Amino acid sequence: MQTPTGASSGDDFGTNSWLVEEMYERYRENPAAVSEQWQDFFSDYKPLGAPRADVTAEIVRPTPPAAKKNASAKKLVEPSITPIQTASAPAPVALTPPGEPEAIRGAGAAIAANMERSLSVPTATSMRQIPAKLLEVNRRVINGYRSRTGQAKISFTHLIGFAVVRAMVDAVPNMKNSFVTDADGKPQLQRHTNVNIGLAVDVDKGNGQRTLVVPVLKGADTLDFLSFVLAYDEIIRKVRTNKLTVDDFQGANVSLTNPGTIGTNQSVPRLMVGQGV
Repeated sequence: MQTPTGASSGDDFGTNSWLVEEMYERYRENPAAVSEQWQDFFSDYKPLGAPRADVTAEIVRPTPPAAKKNASAKKLVEPSITPIQTASAPAPVALTPPGEPEAIRGAGAAIAANMERSLSVPTATSMRQIPAKLLEVNRRVINGYRSRTGQAKISFTHLIGFAVVRAMVDAVPNMKNSFVTDADGKPQLQRHTNVNIGLAVDVDKGNGQRTLVVPVLKGADTLDFLSFVLAYDEIIRKVRTNKLTVDDFQGANVSLTNPGTIGTNQSVPRLMVGQGV
């Protein structure tokens, strides 16, 4: 791999910028703590500055509207009115004032900077419901065959990920492209030949800590379904065994995320710089 001169955490790493900053901190403390490929990458690396986040702003939550009276029910039932004794207000509690804001550094600074950069990308969001019964039935049929032949099961993410790739190739190829600006800040369209799909993977770091990495399955548009499944599973294996390289984090022009595992019904994830969808 050739390391770009003067590389920074914003260069083509997208959602994974925080991980680069974390690896860089390890490298600074002990270069031998990271692989030779990371050492080569960090030899001319320029980390992001540490933006300060406004953690003092109060979150104002709207007061829920009062329940509307049911006029018709009131006509049918006329309840007796009983005087209600109002409890005395509790004594005021002395609150501890907040301390001074702390600078966000390292991985946290990279995440904040990357999310701020994502606001520069013009976006539009569309949500719709799609019947998934046939998807479930076909998955059951596929896995029935695979279990009889000693193969691993196919997940919904395998099927949906491949469907996204084929939709971008066969139906809406412009989704492969991304928004960029030139040196003068003028908008430009960056066209991409292939679909490089980032796969968001939840990682348990131990001690109750979890993190998110987004390795990239490159050239997904050139693969049939079986090849896509094998390539997908290889990426997951590298995540679980901590074998991901610098190259595995670069080049995504589309990402697939799955917040449903934490009970989310709908979400609007940030569109990363350099990606179209």
